[in-house]
Amino acid sequence: MRTCIQSAALGCLLASALAMAQTPYTEDSTYQGLGGKEGIRKIVATFIPMLLEDPRIKESFADFDMKQLGVRLEEQFCEYSGGPCKYSGKYRDKTMDGVGTARDMATVHADLKITNAQFNALAEDLQIAMERNNVASSVSNKLIAKLAPMQRVIVTK
Repeated sequence: MRTCIQSAALGCLLASALAMAQTPYTEDSTYQGLGGKEGIRKIVATFIPMLLEDPRIKESFADFDMKQLGVRLEEQFCEYSGGPCKYSGKYRDKTMDGVGTARDMATVHADLKITNAQFNALAEDLQIAMERNNVASSVSNKLIAKLAPMQRVIVTK
C-alpha cells in the first residue's frame, strides 16, 4: 500500500513538473498588473499606432498586416505575463492572403535587418504604451524582461 501511494505521489509530481515546463510563466502577477486580457488589448491598441508613427522603426512595418500583428502581440504579452493565453508564434504575411506556411519569429525577422537601435526603439514604445495605460513601472519592467531574450532572434544586423 505504501509503495502504491509513493508511486501515485511521484506520478503527480512528475505530471505537475511537466505541466509547468510546458508553460514558461505560471505566476500571473504581471498579467494581473497589465489588466488581464482587456488591459493587454488596450496596451496593444496604443502600441500599434506608435510603431507606425515612430520614424526610427515605422519602415520595418510597411508590409506587415498590423491587425494580425496586434493579435499575435496580445497572445504573446498574455502568455509571457503569466496569463491563460498561448502564444502561437505564427504570423502570415499580407502577401499570403491567409494561405501558405506560417512563419516563426526568426523567419519573420530574418530579412528585415533589424538593428539593436530599432529593437530598443520598439521596447521604448512598448514601455510608453504601458505607461499611457497606467501600468506600474514594476509591472512593465517585468514584461520587458521576459520579452528581452527575443532580441537574439530579432536583431540580425
